[in-house]
Amino acid sequence: MNSERRLLSLFTLWICRIFLNRKKMSTEHITALAESIRERAAEIFPEVLALRRDIHLHPELSYEEVRTTALITDYLLGLGITPEPSLLETGVVALIKGEHTSGKAALIALRADIDALPLNEENKHNFCSLESGKMHACGHDMHTAMLLGAAKMLSGMKSELKGDVLLIFQPAEEKAPGGAKPLLDAGLFKRFNPSAIIGQHCFPNVATGKVALCKGSFMAATDELYFTITGQGGHASAPHKASDPVLAAAHIITAAQYLVSRVVPPHEPAVVSIASIHGGNAPNVIPRQVTMSGTMRTMNEELRALLQQRLRQTVTHVAAGLGVEGEVEIRKGYPVLYNDPLVTEQAALICSEYLGSDNVLESEPIMTAEDFAYYLQECPGTFWQIGTGAPDIEKDNTLHSPTFNPEERALETGSGLLAYTALRLLSSL
Repeated sequence: MNSERRLLSLFTLWICRIFLNRKKMSTEHITALAESIRERAAEIFPEVLALRRDIHLHPELSYEEVRTTALITDYLLGLGITPEPSLLETGVVALIKGEHTSGKAALIALRADIDALPLNEENKHNFCSLESGKMHACGHDMHTAMLLGAAKMLSGMKSELKGDVLLIFQPAEEKAPGGAKPLLDAGLFKRFNPSAIIGQHCFPNVATGKVALCKGSFMAATDELYFTITGQGGHASAPHKASDPVLAAAHIITAAQYLVSRVVPPHEPAVVSIASIHGGNAPNVIPRQVTMSGTMRTMNEELRALLQQRLRQTVTHVAAGLGVEGEVEIRKGYPVLYNDPLVTEQAALICSEYLGSDNVLESEPIMTAEDFAYYLQECPGTFWQIGTGAPDIEKDNTLHSPTFNPEERALETGSGLLAYTALRLLSSL
């Protein structure tokens, strides 16, 4: 974002914050609007539920979301919303235009991701995935259905919209480089210039009916690590005649943890995890080569760059000290997801109006990653956790699990909250 645009956005949001609960809407109007949206969300819940289950039955992997794209397009057309010309091969972008009178309208963007994961579903319900090796195990089917529900509510309330709402149904969140950056590179925010962008993600550890927000750095930058350790194979009975890459791999794994404990400042979160190791195929043969892979996660770009540098040095030097060659390829992933503090504070107030203050929680930063971070580099916004947890928490009900099973009543909460947030933000601009 250029400096002029950033300053303009910050000034706009400052004005928003001042007037959020004052001149633009009376307390009575705010209360009535929230109740109206809650009623509408309850009315359309069966329809949103059916959409979610349809998408869940037919999951599609990143950049393969052809059926899902068609479903979204057809549903929006049925609401009288014409999608914009495609920027990518899959995904949908559409604009709901409010009945503003003159001048350039304010714009709020709402985003949902639409792709699935390469997993075999192990749930027992009657709408399990019909696609072998594919499952909506991260809630993107929920996100898509929620945004479609919000679109239905907003399309019927254009007289209440004091501006426009940009709907972003984004492909490929699960596969780097993701779908957000290609959308931005294709000119999404050059064509549309939102004042703020809002996103949400299912979280089973947050109870259904609640949301959790975090100001500032919320999700980590993530990098994929690929190691190759090459030595000289030999008979396991004579290790002195070989250069053992297995032993070197073990030392590299240990040394990588040294980076977290002795290079990273104690107050800074960081993770280096080696998640796979492959080498050899017999108990009495020292292999020539070992490969490993893992992930590195950090909460600021300076620390990220430092750890990348130190990891490369560590791998090279540890390997050399043990008589083998070591290399590491670092594939840079998503950046830190930074929630704009002003927008997040504003969103927390709006969520409290809609859900009640007891149902709005403060989240701690987490080390998962999300390509929503790219939008937040270009536009102020916030990304919150929408609760999908059942009263009795199931230990296997976790994200990216073949038994992930979100509480479907969250669809009503999420669709209503997106619609209400868009209306309230626009009323304050």
